[in-house]
Amino acid sequence: MFYYVSKIVWFGLQPSSLLLILLLAGTALLFTRYQTAGRRLVLASAALLLIGGLLPLSTWLILPLEDRFPRADLSGPPVDGIVVLGGTEDARVAARRHAHALNETAERLTEAAALARRFPKAKIVFTSGRVGVLSGPKIGADAAQPVFQALGIGPDRLLLEGRSRNTWQNAVYTKALVKPKPGERWLLVTSAAHMPRAMGVFRQAGFPVEPWPVDYRTAGPEDAGRLLEAPSEGLRRLETAVREWTWSTACRGAATCCSRARSGADGRGWGAP
Repeated sequence: MFYYVSKIVWFGLQPSSLLLILLLAGTALLFTRYQTAGRRLVLASAALLLIGGLLPLSTWLILPLEDRFPRADLSGPPVDGIVVLGGTEDARVAARRHAHALNETAERLTEAAALARRFPKAKIVFTSGRVGVLSGPKIGADAAQPVFQALGIGPDRLLLEGRSRNTWQNAVYTKALVKPKPGERWLLVTSAAHMPRAMGVFRQAGFPVEPWPVDYRTAGPEDAGRLLEAPSEGLRRLETAVREWTWSTACRGAATCCSRARSGADGRGWGAP
């Protein structure tokens, strides 16, 4: 139930939905006696499109997320396992087209394959269940399996977790699947903007992992003054940043209510580098 509630809440909070709501409400009011309010709402939607779509607001919001966790130092002991979070696959399209179907977060898979070649004894765990609300019951892990095989990762190294529907379940179900032992090194591969929330969740689940962020949307602080090339690019980046800040804040608040015994395995707290 929480999964569906969170999807409904996020639909209303995401900037593109807010823009559409403001525009439709303003347009409707233009044909009533509340024309002044209608014009203000239409202007507000236009301002949101300008600020969120072209100005670097989305960059300012996403930069702190992407810079929170640098990549782990791999010069120490070898890596025992690599956890790859789903979201990069389109299970519905893959099933219908009988082809690989990836989105803009495909670096999660390609970078995991590169790490697998670097650490040939490491297990690769891909965690993704059914994440769509309106789509059919397709499992993300099923769509990712042939991609990993095409990238040279054999079934003897690949573990698939296909029940999870959010980041918390990614952590809990993966921990139950692999049963990490004390002293083992596990890398966590996910998008850089998602890494702070993912690290916090894995720590709360008692699964110590080291960050390996991918899928950067910015080149660094030098992008802070760069205008976006298309409103669609800016709004998409803004939605990513707003989603991560929103759910990170919610998860951090929930974690504060937990006992110290359930805090992060390394004791550094939620989202700390």
